[in-house]
Amino acid sequence: MSVQTTVVFADLTGSTGVYETIGSARGSRVVTQLTQWISGICVAHQGRVIKTLGDGVLAVFPHAPDAIDAVVEMQRDHQKRLAQSNAGTRLPIRIGVARGEVEFIDEDCYGDAVNVASRLSDLSGPHQIWVNQQSLEDSIEADGVRFRPLGPITIRGRAEACQAFQVEWHENLSSDLMTMQASIDSQQDQLDKVVLGGEIELTWLDQHKKFRSSQLPIHIGRISQAEFTVNDPRVSRAHARIDWRNGSILLVDVSTYGSWVRFFGGGSDLLLRREECVLHGTGEIALGASFADLTVPTVKFSIS
Repeated sequence: MSVQTTVVFADLTGSTGVYETIGSARGSRVVTQLTQWISGICVAHQGRVIKTLGDGVLAVFPHAPDAIDAVVEMQRDHQKRLAQSNAGTRLPIRIGVARGEVEFIDEDCYGDAVNVASRLSDLSGPHQIWVNQQSLEDSIEADGVRFRPLGPITIRGRAEACQAFQVEWHENLSSDLMTMQASIDSQQDQLDKVVLGGEIELTWLDQHKKFRSSQLPIHIGRISQAEFTVNDPRVSRAHARIDWRNGSILLVDVSTYGSWVRFFGGGSDLLLRREECVLHGTGEIALGASFADLTVPTVKFSIS
């Protein structure tokens, strides 16, 4: 029998490097301690741990707000652990959360929500929480938590795209911790640029450019100094920035009139006014006016 349940996949990233740095025996102890700690947080928030998956945890929650509270606490507490740990044992967490139909069979669970949560965890970057829309229906943005729309995400084996959000959780951290973590994240970011790679391809009229993650950030704007120039009066001199952060490529609007993002494959257009969103797959960016204006300068993008 299927029931509505919220599924959480919490996955430790970088375990291979930890094993290489400190050895298999010590690395296994570090991973086991962390997965046990993750499991404890899930249980403390009314969740039930279904199983551990090597360097990850699969848990279910009857109530979605409990799951959101658990993963936010998990990331915040883990950042404090990272700031106090040795570089060779740092294992950031990436998390996927999905609410939907789940069937429980022999102490395991199956169903659409399990597949979606697993996929969102795979797509998210270190320190990130990606969730489907249903997971947020009874949650509110409070205590520094924000829900940032990512647009439609294609899930393998699923006909309909998943409307995904990223849960921003950093705001409640103390200034001292933010300073310490900035150093950790900047080091991790440089490593991600080299190891994870990533590339964005931009096209406007006859202009066609590719930028690797190691070349980011770059700017889209009207001035010739911008790495990608869009010469239109509706475009600000420096209209938007393309960033690389935690393994993801982001569009950051810094304009006067805003940017609109449309992902190919479905979903609503996103309006950004001094805001940001993760770019994925393929789509287009309207600069200075919505897509309803057929003359608006529109930059096509493709992420690989």
